[in-house]
Amino acid sequence: MRDVAGVEGVSLSTVSRVVTGSVPVKQELAQRVRDAVKLLGYRPDATASTLRRADRVSLTIGLVFEDVANAFFQAVYRSVEDIARMRGVLTIVGSSDEDPARERELTQAFLGRRVDGLVIAPAARDQSYLARDREAGVALVFVDRPPGFIDADVVMSDNAGGTSAGVAHLIARGHRRIGFLGDAESTFTARERLAGHDAALQAAGLPRDPSLVRMGVRDPRAAGDAAAAMLAAADPPTALFTARNTITVGVVYRLRELGLQHRVALVGFDDLDLADLVEPGISVVAQDPSGMGAVAATRLFARIDGAAGDHERVVLPTRLVPRGSGEIPPGGAA
Repeated sequence: MRDVAGVEGVSLSTVSRVVTGSVPVKQELAQRVRDAVKLLGYRPDATASTLRRADRVSLTIGLVFEDVANAFFQAVYRSVEDIARMRGVLTIVGSSDEDPARERELTQAFLGRRVDGLVIAPAARDQSYLARDREAGVALVFVDRPPGFIDADVVMSDNAGGTSAGVAHLIARGHRRIGFLGDAESTFTARERLAGHDAALQAAGLPRDPSLVRMGVRDPRAAGDAAAAMLAAADPPTALFTARNTITVGVVYRLRELGLQHRVALVGFDDLDLADLVEPGISVVAQDPSGMGAVAATRLFARIDGAAGDHERVVLPTRLVPRGSGEIPPGGAA
């Protein structure tokens, strides 16, 4: 700022007023200062500005997701980023890799940079370590799953209801042996989707066969292996429900390798890019990740702006998207 003031022969306070916009400055003088700023490559130091402000607002928020490479969390992130950008707020994001220790490491790193708020898809079952930060004014919103041992706003999908609708769709097509492939039971979403599967079977009067349930499926390769093992059994399923997008990808590849893509019905939870361009198209229970991000960002900035009141639990509906794979009858398509 001294360099800018020296170039134009003005005071430091004049430069400060122009840069911050805190006090009106004559247009001609302000333009001279802005020209000097541009000439010298000056950039406002947001960190230093935060230290000087009484409210300590950093205009930065942190996001902690399971995997930022996952298409679902990419869509959530982009929606949060769009709303943050309209407010002049910077977003920083990290992947927890479903590791409670890494979740805590990331949140502490972001808090050390004095973020104004956090959007978290929790990996750990206990987020009470954030209680002191919340009391200090840090806004918290959780997405995809609720937090443990701390009250906060939550935005998530109707996991049980969506899965129940997907399994019921297969039952309505005549399937009675439906394989279920899910994530680790330690995660809230996996437990909810398994509960939805069980509810659909119970509503149809069908027994739950443990041999048709595989949990702890973490990646596409494991999903393909689990599906192949089920289909190689003496009494194999005629349909599969895959409870996560990465599981669906692995199962689709394996069905094609085995030449069973037109014989085994498939419904997946969460939509996929190009799901309607393969043959048959992949029927899915679609979430609304963009809507989830928008609601989460709206709640977060409301809290940052000082909104009080009870914490909200927002459950977004899912929708069944039939594209072909979920409509294959027992015995295969004609």
